Amino acid sequence: MKKENLRTDMEKTNVMRVLEQKKIPYTPHDYSQSGTTAGLEVAAALGEDPARVFKTLVTEAAGRKYYVFMVPVSGGLDLKKAAKAVGEKKIEMIPQKDLLPLTGYVHGGCSPIGMKKAFPTVVDISAKDFPTICFSAGKIGYQVETAPDDIGKAIRFSYADVADR
Repeated sequence: MKKENLRTDMEKTNVMRVLEQKKIPYTPHDYSQSGTTAGLEVAAALGEDPARVFKTLVTEAAGRKYYVFMVPVSGGLDLKKAAKAVGEKKIEMIPQKDLLPLTGYVHGGCSPIGMKKAFPTVVDISAKDFPTICFSAGKIGYQVETAPDDIGKAIRFSYADVADR
C-alpha cells in the first residue's frame, strides 16, 4: 500500500462507512488531485499494478435483469464470458445515462458496494491472485483497498473468469 495515497483528513464515502459498519479492514486512497477517471490513469495515480485495480461495470440482460461485474482496469469485460457466468444468453453494458438512476453512482465513481439495489455481482477470478485489490469508493477520486474475499462481507458475489485479456 502506498503511503502517499493515504490521508487522514479524507472525507468518508458511503462505501467506507459500509466497510466500517461490517468491520471490514480497508485502506482508503485519494487520487482526486489527478482529475482522472480512466482506469489505467487511476492505477498510475495510485502507483498500483493495473491488474489489481478493478473497475465496476453494470450490464443488462433480457427482462431488465441487471448484473454487476468487477474486472481489472488493464482490460475489459468479455460479454460472452460474463453472460455465461450469470446464466444468461446475452448481456449488454447499460447506457451511461442509466447508471446514476439505477445504482446511485456516476460514471467513474461506481462501486459494487452501496448501490441503490443489490444486483448479482461477479468479480473476475484474477482478483484471487492478490492479497488486496483496489476499487471505487463510490466517488470520483477515491478508491478503497481490501482483501477480495472481504467484499463478500458487504455484498453477495461470486468469482468467474469474465475479463478479456
